Amino acid sequence: MRCSHCGICCAETQMLLSEEDVRLLVKAGYSSARFVRYDKHGYAMLRNRGGHCVFYDVERRRCETYKSRPLGCHVYPVVYSEENVAVVDELCPMGRTVSKMELRKKSEKVGELLRRIDLEAASRKRPRGS
Repeated sequence: MRCSHCGICCAETQMLLSEEDVRLLVKAGYSSARFVRYDKHGYAMLRNRGGHCVFYDVERRRCETYKSRPLGCHVYPVVYSEENVAVVDELCPMGRTVSKMELRKKSEKVGELLRRIDLEAASRKRPRGS
């Protein structure tokens, strides 16, 4: 796909993070306190600042941590719909540039990522020693 760097995908993001995403960002030199928050269900999510992802530079219209960005950002604009089907996010103006093959490959990655994130969130919700 081609990206126009419009920043729509980075605005008021609700991007879920895997433990691997967090680990890679910390390894890249970012404090987890800066970029991750946990919701009441134990899901790790990217923080927003000023209406955008903490890593999005509004003036430059670029991701500060592009090389270490979370897997969910890598596979965007492929997302899961409310019907649990992988689709191209209709908000993305360049979504039309996603090929059928790219959609299929990214769909597999999104499914695997969401399963892993669900397991990780569930383990954070379990009391210690259970």
